[in-house]
Amino acid sequence: MYELIQVGAQSYYINCPAKIGVYRPDGEQVYLIDSGGDKDAGKKARQVLERSGWTLRGILNTHSHADHIGGNAYLQKQTGCRVFAGGMEAAFTRYPVLEPSVLYGGYPPVQLRHKFLMAQESVVTDFSDPAFPQEVGIIPLPGHSLDMVGFRTPDGTVFLGDSLTSPQTLSKYAASFLWNVGAQLETLDLIDGMEASMFVPSHAEAGPDMRALTAVNRAHILALCDRVEALCDQAMPFDLLLKRFFEQEGLVMTVEQHALVGSTLRSYLSYLTARGRVEIRIEDNTLVWQRMAKGSPLQGDR
Repeated sequence: MYELIQVGAQSYYINCPAKIGVYRPDGEQVYLIDSGGDKDAGKKARQVLERSGWTLRGILNTHSHADHIGGNAYLQKQTGCRVFAGGMEAAFTRYPVLEPSVLYGGYPPVQLRHKFLMAQESVVTDFSDPAFPQEVGIIPLPGHSLDMVGFRTPDGTVFLGDSLTSPQTLSKYAASFLWNVGAQLETLDLIDGMEASMFVPSHAEAGPDMRALTAVNRAHILALCDRVEALCDQAMPFDLLLKRFFEQEGLVMTVEQHALVGSTLRSYLSYLTARGRVEIRIEDNTLVWQRMAKGSPLQGDR
């Protein structure tokens, strides 16, 4: 664990639960791509760099989930490095309480305000700043989170963040976290059309061709759409729908899983509603979901 693996002339990754990319333009100055899940991950990443004789110039964040920005604050404090992020991800990195707040739908209870869902805040520099390494390409990869991006280094290595998930993880968690199902399907199509010398997803094996993995991820999403739609065989409120989903998938309910899986399930319901497969309505002052009859008109484009 935390082994440094070279994947290109200037590109490496640190092998850990959420891979930390390393881009070395030249000499001793390097950039990290994400920073791991917490202070300890940041400390171990710094030790890897020090053993190689490198100094940290900046961190490029793919997105603002805590397992990717958890080392930011430690590394920024220790080295004075810049943290680069863009769009809504920049706001969530500056104000990490937004993450559990969105998951919960209000001010989050203490059970959701911990390092796995809420990192320490970082001072953020936008991707548009001249200090950002201009030779690194920024690739929009929305779906898993609000404004996630990937990065292409000059040697042809593409760091994909959480746009792909390993088959083992998909099988283990049943409902891998998604913010926007339609956008994620489009991102998978985008990755299928990419060329790179090496792809580095954060939670799957690196390799020169991701098409087999995108196919697994796409099939998982479409199958989950079918299972969620089938659960809506009769009008039911969300908490009952979520209970039925946990029971069907063999999941164990906790406050954290209620938030994570619940948020993902809502995203699937939004996608199915937009596709005209599920209806949302109010009955007796209760919001309910129900499968729509075949041939019903679409409610939206995504």
